[in-house]
Amino acid sequence: MKLISYCNRIIEYSFYLIFFLVPLVLASETSELFEFNKLWITYGFTVVIAASWFTKMITRRQIKIQKTPLDIPILIFLLSQVISTIISLDPHVSLWGYYTRFNGGLLSIISYVLLYYAFMSNLASIAIVKRIIKISLASAAITALWGFPSHFGYDPTCLMFRGSFDVSCWTADFMPKVRIFSTLGQPDWFAAYLSIIIPLSIVMFINSFKQKLAPVKNLFFYFSLKSALFLGLTILFYLDLTYTLSRSSALALWVSLIIFALIFLILQRSELKFAPKQLLGKYWHSGLVALTIFLIIFFVGQPFPQLSKFTYAGIISKVSSLREASQKAKTPPVAQKAQPQEQVHYGELGGTDSVKIRYIVWEGALDIWKNYPIFGTGVETYAFAYYKFRPAAHNLTSEWNFLYNKAHNEYLNYLATTGTFGIVSYLLMIFYFIYVFFVKVLKKLSPKKIDINLSLSIALLISYFTILISNFFSFSVVMVSIYFYLIPAFVLALCELTNEEKSLVINLPLKGINKNGKNFRDEAFKNSGLQWVLITIISAVGLYMVYSLYLYWDADKAFAYGQNLNRLGQYQQAYPYLRKAIEERSDEPVFRDEAAINSATLATIMLNSDNKKDPNSAAIAEKLIQEAIKYTNDVTMENPNNVVFRKTQTRVFYTLAQIDPRYYSLALEAIKRAQILAPTDANIFYNLAVLYGQNGQIEEAIKTLEITTKLKPNYPDAFYALGLFYHQASLKAGSQSAELNQKAIDSVQYILDKIAPKDKRATEAINAWKK
Repeated sequence: MKLISYCNRIIEYSFYLIFFLVPLVLASETSELFEFNKLWITYGFTVVIAASWFTKMITRRQIKIQKTPLDIPILIFLLSQVISTIISLDPHVSLWGYYTRFNGGLLSIISYVLLYYAFMSNLASIAIVKRIIKISLASAAITALWGFPSHFGYDPTCLMFRGSFDVSCWTADFMPKVRIFSTLGQPDWFAAYLSIIIPLSIVMFINSFKQKLAPVKNLFFYFSLKSALFLGLTILFYLDLTYTLSRSSALALWVSLIIFALIFLILQRSELKFAPKQLLGKYWHSGLVALTIFLIIFFVGQPFPQLSKFTYAGIISKVSSLREASQKAKTPPVAQKAQPQEQVHYGELGGTDSVKIRYIVWEGALDIWKNYPIFGTGVETYAFAYYKFRPAAHNLTSEWNFLYNKAHNEYLNYLATTGTFGIVSYLLMIFYFIYVFFVKVLKKLSPKKIDINLSLSIALLISYFTILISNFFSFSVVMVSIYFYLIPAFVLALCELTNEEKSLVINLPLKGINKNGKNFRDEAFKNSGLQWVLITIISAVGLYMVYSLYLYWDADKAFAYGQNLNRLGQYQQAYPYLRKAIEERSDEPVFRDEAAINSATLATIMLNSDNKKDPNSAAIAEKLIQEAIKYTNDVTMENPNNVVFRKTQTRVFYTLAQIDPRYYSLALEAIKRAQILAPTDANIFYNLAVLYGQNGQIEEAIKTLEITTKLKPNYPDAFYALGLFYHQASLKAGSQSAELNQKAIDSVQYILDKIAPKDKRATEAINAWKK
């Protein structure tokens, strides 16, 4: 039947489009330019693939799912994610993923598992896998070419978004001239993607040569256009990887390529007895790849400062410094005035080393697991769980006020959010695939001769290893996750380790059923009326899901625009966009959270303006006040463990307190709840103290600021506020006024001594209080 043929084509080309489009997709109008759009494209194609697959099942009158060696580990892992979602600190986040990240939520994991089984049940053939690898390389080539010029100050993304071929469209947080990221969003994400692709391009280069020995004198005679193309791609990919300055992915690739070489040597150990000239003639292309990578490392660079002295730039720098030292030794010394020694203080003179920050974040992840050991805090709830167990040492880093929604270690992230059950099932899925490869793949294929299929299988395994290693220092993004779940499927297909006769088959009670369970030719199937009804329902559900994804995406666009207008202070212009976002996706708490602060600010502006006596303005302002209160109360009630929403609630009530002081007490209660959720957050303690002061509770404000300064001894605002409150208390203290005033002076003096010697407000305060 033609319908089955159409479904097969739809499934096949949808997979091709996933591997081609997902790395390239980005949009400037959404709240997150990269990951959100990539995941939504993946969801869309997953729905299309699933609908086509289910339609095939109805037409063939049987549910048929290919059994694979990884079924039990995958299903156990999926079960762990479902359980953790059900008992999650925030089920909404566990289902959809953390907003702006999205990948890693239960829906994304279900999608990847569905793609795995859809591929194994419909497309598991050697030809399809080879085609997908070529499509992956083509997409990676475009991605690499897109990112390459940004290292030199010419970013195609800025040309597309702003019409200027430079890097001016990026903020200080994104500096492609320092670390490129192309269409992947962040340097480490781009590097992780490239480290997956490079082993494939290397093997495609090696496989592009004739299978006979090449005379040493005529090595380059055997170069074809295809060979040059794959070598050029390998060079391009590795140059881009170098320009990302990603230590985790560089290490992952180096280690994985060493493993690649070891596997190759073990399989080809019998041929190592050949003469060196024969070995060079047979394996010169592998040596050429190794030499090329070495030359790039030597002349272009690598991300590890410890190894820089071995590169060309490091050697030149060393020679120059020795020459300068030699010249200085010949020059008579000149007496110089002694310079005052710079005072050491606690201030943040620069960004804290990322390794140090990771150790702190990992410590927090382990503390989370100790308190939620079995099923964790819930899929993708690391942001909220980490706040609760964040080490106080995090306050002393340059990223002390950042929100960490990932552990920057995929394994610790699963340990914290899905507990022992989650991490054990995750590792079982990984190690069982590796076991299957080394036990079943190498046993099935003759290791005495590495053919194209075996070499591609080994390359895919090496790509898989790069994911495992880079994820130890980072976390999976959409494209990396797609490869993580589908590389095992590709290996099983290349090595033909599945048997269609061992599929899970459930015959459906439909007219014309094949009771013997044998396969008919597709042309032999004719749908009954009931089958067409079921197919129509499947199509309708699929269309509804795609439309729902579109509405969510469109709502995010409205939210992003409204949020940006809010940040620019254009609250009135932002209001309709935020309302549109809520109308299109009313169950997304992030939209209502942003709308709450917008409505509160608008109400405050209206009642503080010249129109405050206008009855219409007063009525509109009252409506906005009630709207803001409803939004923030609903959001915090539905998501009681979300500290971000508690912070927003504090802002909402503090904003409303500018027009009605009664809201100060509500703001105080809101931040107290936030403090319970984040007991080591110095910024929350600081704001809690300020609100105590606003409510006239000076003694509580002082106690809270004392805790704040212990949590973060390089926090000038906290010490200044502590001085202000001590001074304020001294004015009402009678006999103790001198002692309290001295404490005020000492608190502010600490800023000058330890944090900021030129702080004007501290100097002015001390001069005023000493009079």
